[in-house]
Amino acid sequence: MTTPVYENFINGHFLKNQTGDTFAVKNPATDEVIYHVEIADEFIQNAAIESAKQGFAAWSAMTPIERSRILLKAVAILRERNDELAKVEVLDTGKPWQEAECVDVETGADVIEYFAGLAPAQVGQQQMVGNDFYYTRKEPLGICAGIGAWNYPLQIACWKSGPALAAGNAVIFKPSEETPLGAIKLAEIFIEAGVPAGVFNVVQGAAEVGQWLTANPNIEKVSFTGEVGTGKKVMASAAGSLKDVTMELGGKSPLLVFDDADVSQAVSAAMLGNFYTQGEICTNCTRIYVHKNVYQQFIDELKTRTEQNIIAGDPMDPEVNLGALISKKHQELVLGYIDKGIQEGATLLTGGKALSPASAPNGYFVEPTVFVDCKDDMTIVKEEIFGPVMSVLVFDDEDDVIQRANDTHLGLAAGVFTKDIQLAHRVIHQLQAGICWINSYGNSPAEMPVGGYKQSGIGRENGIETLDHYTQTKSIYVGMSNIESPF
Repeated sequence: MTTPVYENFINGHFLKNQTGDTFAVKNPATDEVIYHVEIADEFIQNAAIESAKQGFAAWSAMTPIERSRILLKAVAILRERNDELAKVEVLDTGKPWQEAECVDVETGADVIEYFAGLAPAQVGQQQMVGNDFYYTRKEPLGICAGIGAWNYPLQIACWKSGPALAAGNAVIFKPSEETPLGAIKLAEIFIEAGVPAGVFNVVQGAAEVGQWLTANPNIEKVSFTGEVGTGKKVMASAAGSLKDVTMELGGKSPLLVFDDADVSQAVSAAMLGNFYTQGEICTNCTRIYVHKNVYQQFIDELKTRTEQNIIAGDPMDPEVNLGALISKKHQELVLGYIDKGIQEGATLLTGGKALSPASAPNGYFVEPTVFVDCKDDMTIVKEEIFGPVMSVLVFDDEDDVIQRANDTHLGLAAGVFTKDIQLAHRVIHQLQAGICWINSYGNSPAEMPVGGYKQSGIGRENGIETLDHYTQTKSIYVGMSNIESPF
């Protein structure tokens, strides 16, 4: 049986490359190749730029309300096709159906809907300067590049295209080569909704295609989601043509559980922040600091619920709540971190091994893993693992735990569990992280800006301020009297 071959999506339709080069995409739950994708060669790259130029000319000439109406049609189609698109995400990523069905497509549609609503609300300013005055206009940047990650492929494509298109830009989007199909489906939906051809193009490939995007002088902005090391390379490449950049990078985020917290709720947050999407979420709270007075209660309940409530297996099974990691290579990387944790003296509370569920015996599964007796200088506590591996640490002093939580070059997310409202705000205001939760974890609505401190990122996605990141301000000075000139 032959597998499908997908071409790049340029100027409103699929376009065949000239080299014939392709790459294979595997289902992480089965280790089987499910389709192939053509790589964006030089012919495709040039076509994408020309297409985006034409698309930008048409799209930016529309009024914001016209763009808004078209984007809202795309939102309606996304919602109508929720289940079909969720299945694409499950097969590409290995995540459970019960997640993709209610999160991946819905949250992507929410963001496009949010920015479609904001598009007509962008306004300039006007101010008198003596007898003269000036006014400002918010104008789109031009062609923007989006480079996506593999953990939330469709959602990330929506997060990047929503504000960019609402502001009047054209987009060339490169999904991860691990999960390339969701962006293609989004491109087809945009065309169906009435977005002009060339406004949203999809180019496929690995790092070399991303490098072409970041260095291309025709592109005004790059928005990248991925790991820190790659983000630094993207930023360095973009600097060659002084591109604007948005970076949503990795994290090693702390969750602080104080002794007055609702322990069961804190355990729920810790499990959600480590095992959801089998741990492959950049904001995950992989360092859990628990007050010594509730430590034993916390780890007892955590062990019981981890061993009794998690079901690994075929991700398309609605009962399954732990899916497969993205690749064999990544599975081995995560297992290597677990071995390192044992070598450095951490104690395995539960998990720690590869899994081979009966319903998906060839998938890249790792048991939900919890380490206790952890120290702040251990590799598993310092480095982002991006798998279902949790480190639990003990504290008894507020100032000390804040210092320990901040002792990292990363600063993406953080959380606090306590019933003391003053303590909650006092502590959260001192944590060096861009996305924080109090008595909650992981919620990321379209209205809330998302981004990191320190090496976890630059700029923000979502929220009102993001629309400004996809525009530039033009100032116009209007002379109302004769020019005074010495010449």
